[in-house]
Amino acid sequence: MNKVARIIWTITGVSLVVMLLAGAIMWGYMSRPSQQPCRALVYIYSDGDERKYLTDEELNALLRAEDIYPVGRQTNRVSLQRIEDAVRHHPMVRTAECYLTPRHEMRVVISQRVPLLRVAVPGDNYFVDTDHRLMPVRAAVKDTVLLVTGAIGQQTAATQLADFAEWLQDNSYWRSRVYRIHMQTPTTAVLWLRGENQPHVLLGSLIGSERKLAKLRTFMEHSTEAMVGKQYRVLDVRFRGQVIGRP
Repeated sequence: MNKVARIIWTITGVSLVVMLLAGAIMWGYMSRPSQQPCRALVYIYSDGDERKYLTDEELNALLRAEDIYPVGRQTNRVSLQRIEDAVRHHPMVRTAECYLTPRHEMRVVISQRVPLLRVAVPGDNYFVDTDHRLMPVRAAVKDTVLLVTGAIGQQTAATQLADFAEWLQDNSYWRSRVYRIHMQTPTTAVLWLRGENQPHVLLGSLIGSERKLAKLRTFMEHSTEAMVGKQYRVLDVRFRGQVIGRP
């Protein structure tokens, strides 16, 4: 190896050692717990709209009750995981992610639970959310969702009825027409339609509801809805291949 090559290799080796030492020093600095106090706590709602089912004040009170409110505490003594867990357990919160900014501000990104249907029966009143979990009713939740009344238990509401509500929500024809489901019995559903003098739809079991409503849609599209409303009080679609109108 000639002299020039040896010089180049020496310079390269020294540069590499310097870079490694600088990286190690920087890593040690970055990974060292900060001794600075947390300056602020900011809640960020990620839903992309103006819905807000809870307040910053009640979240702060929740953290204070757990003795984990971070503002004023050294950031190396703050558990991000405990804060995430506490916020996530709020009944209006779906997910929570907590992080610390370089300015020593604590931020919590929150996604809220979204109601899918509301159950209002004697002695019980609640929402079922889009994850099919029961969700409490509170004044801040003003969403207009499908209403369910009658003989219905929580398990059926969170399974069969939630599945049916999702199907209705995704169906452009029925989404704007059905506003209430009344369960005459745990296995007999009646649909209430929007509009003046519209007949009730005796659906029966929720099993096969898509087929039944497809049949009913064909019937209604071959008639005027106003005429259907004048002629019938009930449209019975429980039986295969039939739509029975009852005055």
